[in-house]
This record gives sequence, C-alpha cells and structure tokens, in this order.
Amino acid sequence: MEDLSTRLIHHPYRAPDGFDAAPVAVHKASTVFFPNVAALRTRRWQDKSGYTYGLHGTPTTFTLEERLATLEGARHCVLTPSGLAAIALVDLALLRAGDEVLIPDHAYGPNLALAQNELAAWGITHRVYDPMDPADLAAGIGERTRLVWLEAAGSVTLEFPDVPALVEVVRRANAGRARPIVTALDDTWGAGVAYAPFDWSVDVAMQALTKYASGGADVLMGAVCTRDEALHHALLMTHMRLGLGVGANDVEAVLRGLPTLGLRYRAQDERCRELAHWLARQPRVVRVLHPALPGSPGHDHWRRLARGAAALLTVVFEPDVAPGRIDAFCDALRLFRLGYSWAGPVSLCMPYDIPAMRPRPWPYAPRVVRLAVGLEDAEDLRADLAQAWAVLG
Repeated sequence: MEDLSTRLIHHPYRAPDGFDAAPVAVHKASTVFFPNVAALRTRRWQDKSGYTYGLHGTPTTFTLEERLATLEGARHCVLTPSGLAAIALVDLALLRAGDEVLIPDHAYGPNLALAQNELAAWGITHRVYDPMDPADLAAGIGERTRLVWLEAAGSVTLEFPDVPALVEVVRRANAGRARPIVTALDDTWGAGVAYAPFDWSVDVAMQALTKYASGGADVLMGAVCTRDEALHHALLMTHMRLGLGVGANDVEAVLRGLPTLGLRYRAQDERCRELAHWLARQPRVVRVLHPALPGSPGHDHWRRLARGAAALLTVVFEPDVAPGRIDAFCDALRLFRLGYSWAGPVSLCMPYDIPAMRPRPWPYAPRVVRLAVGLEDAEDLRADLAQAWAVLG
C-alpha cells in the first residue's frame, strides 16, 4: 500500500461539476497539470484557451481580465502587480533604444520619474508637453516619438484635457509613418466609469486597480487594456518575459470590489463635489481644482467628455499662507488621514510642492493640499475641515 502522504497528495476524489455562486472561485497554482504530452506541446495560454503555468493565467485571473476589458470597452486586458507596473509594461513593450516618449506635465509623478531614470539609462528619451494645449503636443512630436501618454484628469492638479483633440494630433502625425505613435491613457481617475477611453480612439488604457476597482485600500494591482490584437500581443509577450504575476487572493479582492464600483464611484463623486463647492467659499483659498467646478482647468472639456468626477480635489491657498501652516492644517485633520493613494473608504490628505513635481511653470502658490474623499458622511468631513481651518491663520 502507498504511503499516507502519497495517498493524500494523489487522492482520486474530484468534486462534482455544477457548483455555481456569485463569488468567482480562487485558483492558486504555480504548476498546472497536463493530461498528456500532446496537451503539453499544444496548449495555449495567450488566447485564454488553456492553462500552462500559474504565472500565465488561471481561471481567476482570466475572469478578472475579461471583466476589466468589458469595463474599459476593450477586447484584451493583462494584469500587473501595481499601477506603476502597468505604466512600466507599456513603456517596455513599446519603446526601444533611440525612441522617445511624450508625457503630459500633469501626469502621475512616477511615470515621469521612470522616463527620467530607467528609460533614459536604456537610451530612451522623453519630452514633457502641456496637455491643455494640443498645439504644444504637436510641436513636441518628433521623428523618434513612439509613445504619447495621456492622463484625464491630472494626478494632483486635476486639469481635464481635451483628450480627443490630443489623439487627433497624434493621428495626423502618424500619416506616412512606418511605425505609428501609440497613445496610452492613464484611466485611474476615470476607472472605466467617468468616460469610455476607447471612444476617444486611444490605443491603450491602463489603470491602477489599487484605487477604485479594489476600493478597500488593501490591494496593489494594475491593468493594461487594448482593442488592438498586435498591441496586446506585444504587451503580453513583454509581460511574460518580465514575469509579472499577481496573487490569486488579490485578484479575488478586486473581483469582489467590481460589483460595487459604480455605486462607490458615484457616492464618492457626490461627496467630493459637495466639499469642493464648500471649500471654494472658504477664506485663504485662491481656488479649488476639481473638473466639475466652473473655472477649474478643463472644466468645459470635462462637461463635454465625462459623466463622473471621481473623489479628488486640490486646494490652492493664498500665497501668504506659510508652508508650516499648511502642514499644521493637514496635521489638525482627524477624519482625513495622511496617506498616499485614494478611492478607499477612508478620506486622505496630502500636501504637495507643485514646482518640485512639474517641470513647467505653475501659476499659483507652490504648496497645495490634495484631498481624497472616502465614504464617510459628508457633513462629518466638512466639520473636520472646518475645525482644522483655524490653524491657517
């Protein structure tokens, strides 16, 4: 008789088919079994028709990718360990030594830092353009330009560009090019809810699932989506060679968050707009940056192109408000916690020094505070801001 360990490891029982429930089953595996050598040699994971190794997909990861593709209006999706990993995947899959990438000056800071350091070390150059001026983008496109990043709304300053106009600039520049320029949109703010990125004819849309898709502030993950088969293949092969895997339990958490994504997005959007209007009336405030507020950069574009406004706002203070007072204001908040990221249940506060982040001139006082509105009661959040306001002087 076989040893106990052998009998338990190779137990013949298989649970019957037919179990059906709302949660997606969590499949954890590195090794995936093949029934025979023929299957070993012919099975394909690239088109999700089979399984070969846990890194290349399981029923759980394939399910999340398909649902995210639907969310974004794409045909294909690949998961990454973080939003920044998704940006890096796009860069590494599409750029070669001698190429150039264009990045908007309101982009997520690590996107630019990646270009300034790793990409530069590999012989890939970059330029920064003004996303609110399509002519500036047109002027920045050169013979070596291969990738243009787009972001709506901007990461901290929340400008909302005319994305279709920017894409049209790239389309015109592509006329006669043997190797077209690719447009890639950071859709973390929109989350597949505020707008449909592929309706704007972008080539690639990525987002940090860490934010809205998860919603629990407990998962790091990203996704890259596209409608183009050749682009997806290039992304998928680079993804494989880099060994970018995600954990099954993290995938489960994002799958659990997706059904409430629309509800949470709208709830946080509503609270954020209430607070944005209130803050705009407070003393010591020059302006509140929020796409849904008249006067915020790109407000007219947002009205025409979007149907939601996310959970972020940025307060620009009068120039004579000292940096120390701004820091004291952040420290005085009780419900707004100091911390990076956003779109979780807890409201967050973060002071920023804009000139240190942006290579182009900033027209206001350098220090701002970005607030990320969570799921707390709006009146409680307003009271928290009001009690902290006194320290601003």
